[in-house]
Amino acid sequence: MEKLVTSNLKLGIIAGGQLGKMLIQEASKWDINTFVLDNDENCPSARIASHFVKGDQMDFFDVYQFGRRLEVVTYEIENINIQALQKLKSEGIRVLPDPDILAMIQDKGLQKEFYHKNNIPTSPFSFYRDKQDILNAIGDGLLNYPFVQKLRTGGYDGRGVSVITDKDKIDRLLEGPSVVEEMVKIEKEIAVIVARNDQGDVRGFPPVEMVFDPVANLVEMLVCPAGIPESLVTEAEEIAGEIVKQLNYTGLLAVEFFIDTSGNLLVNESAPRPHNSGHHTIESVLTSQYEQHLRAILNLPLGSTHLKIPAVMINLLGEPGYVGQVMYEGLTESMAIEGVKIHVYGKKETWPMRKMGHATVLAETLEQAIEKAQQVKSTIKVKTWNGNA
Repeated sequence: MEKLVTSNLKLGIIAGGQLGKMLIQEASKWDINTFVLDNDENCPSARIASHFVKGDQMDFFDVYQFGRRLEVVTYEIENINIQALQKLKSEGIRVLPDPDILAMIQDKGLQKEFYHKNNIPTSPFSFYRDKQDILNAIGDGLLNYPFVQKLRTGGYDGRGVSVITDKDKIDRLLEGPSVVEEMVKIEKEIAVIVARNDQGDVRGFPPVEMVFDPVANLVEMLVCPAGIPESLVTEAEEIAGEIVKQLNYTGLLAVEFFIDTSGNLLVNESAPRPHNSGHHTIESVLTSQYEQHLRAILNLPLGSTHLKIPAVMINLLGEPGYVGQVMYEGLTESMAIEGVKIHVYGKKETWPMRKMGHATVLAETLEQAIEKAQQVKSTIKVKTWNGNA
């Protein structure tokens, strides 16, 4: 087992965004030799990986050639050529999380079927071939407003999702095979990140409450601990644990939940990788989500997920009306606030709502953390050098 935590280990990470960057930062503590595959030579991971390989994660040849000389391959994004990952697995490369599980999660329809088959609570759903199929169902009285349409594949960070509240919003329907869910009356949205190693050990992180930007449908702020009853904390952790056990999963899995107005937990969807809802764990939990993912895929003992201190995380998003070379306003003022930890991802270009970094705010009480986070949110602005769109 000690062999795994030396520079002899060749760890591949497919896609080099901010999640990959933070994973590499943890891997460097164990002197792991890291390889990153990404089409963008200026991606956040490129400058800190041991080796950068330019290539397309959706291209079979690029992914296969990247992984075939490595010992362990993982990823920070779902949209990857599955056939290449499966071939690597068949040739003895340790690809984790398992590509067959990734194939299921890539398809939101297969995800929903998995939850239904395994008695995991989720909102009622139906499948439709395309936009016209949905329109026919509405016309025949088989589908009623309001509902949520999700493209089965390709959606990411709020894209591929359309909320249809009434007939006046019908022009928002998306084209493509879809899952259509009944509109849930949501009280709160939470997430639980859970890890499992090959030994079957499971550790879950404390649930976080997510607050979304209503326009971009991106997480604007997350709060930990979540303001929910202890009974729901236990139930959410048990459901997340049950999902990884049923999947025989190895790695880190983020499970997003709705809490409806009746207090019921419903699984929304899952992500087989480090997740935006776990950034705060770097400072606020004994083991960060990135270290835990490494522990899980290398079959090491899982670390403690004890919350050291209340935390609030806010995404630093590109300001509306600004496209070009990035400039950050308000970093100095925000760093002067006690408990504020700034993470800038290193993306050179900004555009509206692009994730450019995050700030984690720590305080003795959650109320203090929220107050400071609001101050940071109003202070830091992600703009461009010339201010022109």
